[in-house]
Amino acid sequence: MESEKIIELKNLKKQYGDNIVLKNINLHVDRGEVVSIIGPSGSGKSTILRCIVDLESITSGEVLIEGNNLTDKNVDKKIKKEMLLKTGMVFQTFNLFPHMSVRNNIVRTLKLVKKMATTEAENTAKKMLDLVGLSDKINSFPNELSGGQKQRVAIARALALQPDIMLFDEPTSALDPELVKEVLDIIRKLKKQKITMLIVSHEMNFVREISDRIVVMEKGEILEIGTSQQIFENPFSERVREFLNTTN
Repeated sequence: MESEKIIELKNLKKQYGDNIVLKNINLHVDRGEVVSIIGPSGSGKSTILRCIVDLESITSGEVLIEGNNLTDKNVDKKIKKEMLLKTGMVFQTFNLFPHMSVRNNIVRTLKLVKKMATTEAENTAKKMLDLVGLSDKINSFPNELSGGQKQRVAIARALALQPDIMLFDEPTSALDPELVKEVLDIIRKLKKQKITMLIVSHEMNFVREISDRIVVMEKGEILEIGTSQQIFENPFSERVREFLNTTN
């Protein structure tokens, strides 16, 4: 059976003035696949994620989710909204509402985005907090949580919307080393549930372990795409080899 491409980027280009941030990006992610994007700082990794969820407008090219071209000017607005709702994103800075409890961070989002009734939203919030191991923090406020706990709440909030795709933008970069594992463990759990994930990360051991395929970028271009084993053990490009040597 042929695998289903859930995300496709075709000739994606993004530039600010003369600064080309992404150059001719061609990439797909299959349903249930975990793909990680690695590369030096400033190579355009996070910009790719932001283009997928329409937080950045693209200069040219196409972004398709489940075969729907979201960059087509004539795309049905309802379909575009539906596709973007299928895509959950977790940022490095948590983006929680500081004046709301953990419960309300999730409930309010469900009511706003999914127009969910309060009782159903409450039940979903409890279920998701249970999944990320934070049921006991349901009435806490963000300032009472550690960085790792905040990130797990952010993941629970994204998962509450029942996305088909999860995008992670450096989910552990703002965390102390001892808190990194708890966030990575949640991502491992999601992989077991066959959730499609696109992950930007500098945690090389984790990337190696979790990824079905790895994309290596530099200066807005894709240098190489391959399986975890191939990229880490036998990269085609000398530049990729150099980059991996500097990160170990």
